[in-house]
Amino acid sequence: MQVHIFRGQGRVFGATANALGENLPPQYGPWVAFRTLELTRGTAQPGLNVDECLDDIDTFGFHVTDAHVRITGQASG
Repeated sequence: MQVHIFRGQGRVFGATANALGENLPPQYGPWVAFRTLELTRGTAQPGLNVDECLDDIDTFGFHVTDAHVRITGQASG
């Protein structure tokens, strides 16, 4: 799956299939495009838990971390 990574405030990063990042939670923005990755379940990606990321995108539409700690559940509430 092609995933777009965005940088938010501080050490917050968001990942989404939405190329413009329009579905990322606004409370952690403004969001700035950082890079685009092709992610596949079961593969390694430095600084990113690929399976957690893809699970969150399937469930919430995005994945958010703060200093590499998953905060998607807090961001979606």
